[in-house]
Formats: sequence, C-alpha cells, structure tokens
Amino acid sequence: MDKRIAESELIINSRGAVYHLDVRPDELAHTIITVGDPDRVGSVSKHFDKIESKFQHREFVTHTGYIGNKRISVVSTGIGTDNIDIVLNELDALVNIDFETRLIKPELTSLQIIRLGTSGALQESIPVDSFVVSSHGLGLDNLMPYYAFENTTAEKQLLEAFRGQVFLQPGGANPCLFAAAAHLQNHFKDGFHTGITVTCPGFYAPQGRVLRGTLSNPNLIDNLTGFSYEEHRITNFEMETSAIYGMGRVLGHHCLSVSAIVANRIRKEFSKDGGAAVAALIEKGLGIIAGI
Repeated sequence: MDKRIAESELIINSRGAVYHLDVRPDELAHTIITVGDPDRVGSVSKHFDKIESKFQHREFVTHTGYIGNKRISVVSTGIGTDNIDIVLNELDALVNIDFETRLIKPELTSLQIIRLGTSGALQESIPVDSFVVSSHGLGLDNLMPYYAFENTTAEKQLLEAFRGQVFLQPGGANPCLFAAAAHLQNHFKDGFHTGITVTCPGFYAPQGRVLRGTLSNPNLIDNLTGFSYEEHRITNFEMETSAIYGMGRVLGHHCLSVSAIVANRIRKEFSKDGGAAVAALIEKGLGIIAGI
C-alpha cells in the first residue's frame, strides 16, 4: 500500500497551495526559471507575452505566464542552498504528489529548471558582464550529504581530482559534485563561457573574502583557480548551483545554471552596471528557453 504523506511533512495551506511557495499544482509551469532576488522575478516576467498568475510568500515570489505558446514559471529562491532545499522539494511536490490523497503519483513528471543568477569569476580570462554556463555544480556546503544519491563514474573521477588538488579545512565541507543536464546545456553555447561552478555556504570567508575576520585557508581562491582535470576547470563561484543540480539528481529533474559575471576575483574587478549585465542575461536566456 502506498504511504500517505503526513500533514506535518507536506504542509498545504488553506487555499490548497504548498506552504512556502504559496502555489497550487495548476499554477506552476513545467519549465521553471529560478532567480535569487525576489525583485528579479518581475524583471523576467515583464518579457512574457501574458502573465497568468503572481504569488508571494516571504522571499518566494512566483510568476507564471507565456512567451508565445511556451508556459514558464519564474520563482525566486532567496540566497543559499538551504532555500534551494525548500524550493526544489516544493516544486517537485507540486507536480509529483497528489495534494488530495497525499500520495506520490504513479507517473512522475521531470521539470526543466534553469537558474539565471549572478556569480564571481575565478579565471582572469572571464571578464565581468560575461555569462557562464555551469557544466557542473561543486558544493562546499553540507546540504546534499543529507540525501541519498548516486554519482556517475565521470563525476566521481572529477570529484576525486578536486579533493586531491584543493585543500579544505579538516572537519569542514564534504564536497559533492553533479553535472548539468546535457540536453539543456547544449542550448547555451554561443556567447557563453563554460566550466565548473563552486557553490559556497556564505559570501565572505567561504568565498575567500575577509573584512575583519581571519581566513582558515588564505589560499582558497588560488587553489580553486588553479584546479584542472582533463578539460575541466573551475570558472566561478556562487551560493545555489550545486544544490539545484543535486536536488535535481535526487528528484529526477533536468537542471541548468547560467550566471552573469558581476565580479572577477582574480582581477579584483566589479561590474560597473551589474543590473545591465543581469538584464542582458535574462533577455538572452529567455530567447533560448522559449525555444526549448
């Protein structure tokens, strides 16, 4: 007999919507763009030909609409992998759990989830205001060890090479690595840099920044920048990608992360107009996503 999911585990509000997102199953498209900043949702949906619905609860804003005949939802996640854990689980619940019976559906749906975000470059050759596609998400946070998952042989080899080359503080992160959905990545080639994106559990010390504190590993950025294995190198870091890729693996969804580079940590440069860089990424990204 199928196991019913308890009210304490899947919280459904009074209007039949999942708790954090405040979205009902019929209000979500199967192609989803995630953004970190709640204000950025409107910057995406303003390009829609039609907006069907808008919802907001806490930092989670969702707009669903159309570009031509393509139905798309835009969802803000806020910052960090802890929020990705909430958002990806609730997106999955909206399509793969029957909210009336609280049973997992016999036929599962795989969503297309594409992150359009911002990031800092870790290679001198990647300028600010350019775009990076994440071939892999490499997590230095501790979300994914809470889940059971399987890595491919290629992922295991790449992760082993990383562990051999990059020093991490003993007792700190247990790194994990997941590849992007190849069929989505193939649509984002012209005008995009490609490489491994490192996901960090914070903005300052975890990304090698120090204001008044002291870094446990002052060489972290140099270690990340210098990593190489076969054709792979680390291009950038941010705070969500590995969790999106990891949760996609666990739940069976197709995920891709694309970033506007607003800082180059090697050149010590920051974009003079990060908003314009993000706007350009949104416009270019939507043009591709609408055709997938």
